[in-house]
Amino acid sequence: MRAVFLDRDGVISENRSDHVKSWEEFHFLPGALDALARLHQAGFPLFIVTNQAIVNRGIIATQALEDMHARMLWHIVQHGGFIDDIHYCPHDYSENCHCRKPRPGMITALAAKWNIDLSQSYIIGDAWTDIAAGHAANCRTIMVRTGRGEEHIRLPESRHYPADHTAADLPDAANWIMQLEGIIPDHHIVHSLALRPVSATWQATLPAGG
Repeated sequence: MRAVFLDRDGVISENRSDHVKSWEEFHFLPGALDALARLHQAGFPLFIVTNQAIVNRGIIATQALEDMHARMLWHIVQHGGFIDDIHYCPHDYSENCHCRKPRPGMITALAAKWNIDLSQSYIIGDAWTDIAAGHAANCRTIMVRTGRGEEHIRLPESRHYPADHTAADLPDAANWIMQLEGIIPDHHIVHSLALRPVSATWQATLPAGG
């Protein structure tokens, strides 16, 4: 089974130089909710893999981060999308973990859990570390120009880890994936299909409203 792995900040939501530390600071990028709905309704399992060293740096509590993710998921579901699972790495650079991108630990762990064929899967990111993690996991890689993408495309590391495709943003990346898979995008299905039930993993933490 193939899947799409996504970075969070800079791909789905706006990036901040001082980090996204609360739901009040979390803002979806234009077109992101529609793109997630189209990918989900085209049959792709969707997974978020995000470095969140601000947890171990003491900037945000684990519960606050997970609450933010629950609210994010609620909005995605309300717009016809779905996230099958989220893995975040709380470690700082110095901790030398296996999950922090550019290492592929989060991707490979999700692939093992969900029986994903990584050679047929995609990762979408806005940093060379996302692309390097995708290379290490044997995924097809897409760099978006949103977030840090425009800057990271010009970094020397991006020449060592070239993306298979460069997209303007998440909607553009979704279009490329669908074209490669031979799926004809249908923008009318986003609000016409019944919403997928929320998995038990997240249901307990979902807020009653936005």
